Amino acid sequence: MIEIATLPVKDVIPGFHGRFVHTEYSTLGFWEIDKGAQLPPHSHLHEQITEVREGEFELTFNGETKTYTPGMIAVIPSHVEHSGRAITDCKLLDIFLPVREDYRAL
Repeated sequence: MIEIATLPVKDVIPGFHGRFVHTEYSTLGFWEIDKGAQLPPHSHLHEQITEVREGEFELTFNGETKTYTPGMIAVIPSHVEHSGRAITDCKLLDIFLPVREDYRAL
């Protein structure tokens, strides 16, 4: 059993505070994001599934910008450039496949 609150917090970029669980094949990122924090455009080899748990998060990928609210999920394919912005303080869950070795090393 893992309690999210007991995982160490890692500040990945300004305003993005993450707690991570790594399995053999995936990484789960539990994010607390400060209002106004920006996720710069980037891409990675990982497929990414993002769920908004609290707040509002603006996400751009595949040429579309949408505002995601609690219960909404975005599926970002491998190598697709994406960016985002926290409209409010947010809590997100990201699932990455395969494992984010760069997050494991933090």
